[in-house]
Amino acid sequence: MRTFDLLGTSLVATTYDEFTRHCQQLARGDKPVAVDLTNTHIVTLRQEDRSFREITSRFDYFVPDSMPLIWCLNWMGARLRDRVYGPVFMRYCIEHSPAPYSHYLLGGSAECVSRLRSMFAGRNPAIQIVGAHDGYFAPSDEPEILAEINRLSPDFIWVGLGTPKQQDWIHRNKPSINRGVVLAVGFAFDVNAGMKKDAPLWMQKRGLTWVFRMASEPRRLLMRYVRYNSFFVYYLLRNAVRAKS
Repeated sequence: MRTFDLLGTSLVATTYDEFTRHCQQLARGDKPVAVDLTNTHIVTLRQEDRSFREITSRFDYFVPDSMPLIWCLNWMGARLRDRVYGPVFMRYCIEHSPAPYSHYLLGGSAECVSRLRSMFAGRNPAIQIVGAHDGYFAPSDEPEILAEINRLSPDFIWVGLGTPKQQDWIHRNKPSINRGVVLAVGFAFDVNAGMKKDAPLWMQKRGLTWVFRMASEPRRLLMRYVRYNSFFVYYLLRNAVRAKS
């Protein structure tokens, strides 16, 4: 797998199958590995926000989750056909990593977690989800959650707390996790549990997932997308001008 630097973030040029197999190899190790499924919002935050750059400093892999990032990487020579989209990757990786691999879910509501467990069990009874905890926990609950994760020793720890909460949780707790691949996947929990709708495929292929999500949750997402998408384009143009000068 090759990596490409885009606005200060080293993005991995990979596919669903290739990165699933790579994570399975990483899961055999004796130390934790952190993976972020990365969109333009995260790349832009890392460019302009020093504190966010710090809380993502313990991540080992940034995997492009949005089509605009894929277009940028292909312009640099990556030759990718598709992104590694968080909701799809979560399904693909879990379904292709049944026993002896094991999984832990951290995030979403109690109903969301229950639906995920039922959905994956229905798709493949050999999938081992050895533990789970919803995302509505107090800081005082974290030691108990970490103790459970280390006791169960899952190969994959799926974290769906939303940005930047999930990155902050991983940054603070990665040193206390004994082993496993820790993946920040956010929206993937709600999509795969059927709690929220995903964008139609035609919108996804055209890089318009953000438009669908913004229209679905305008009060929460409108200003975020307007701000960070604008900054993303600005930084790209600024760097292009600097490269020519």
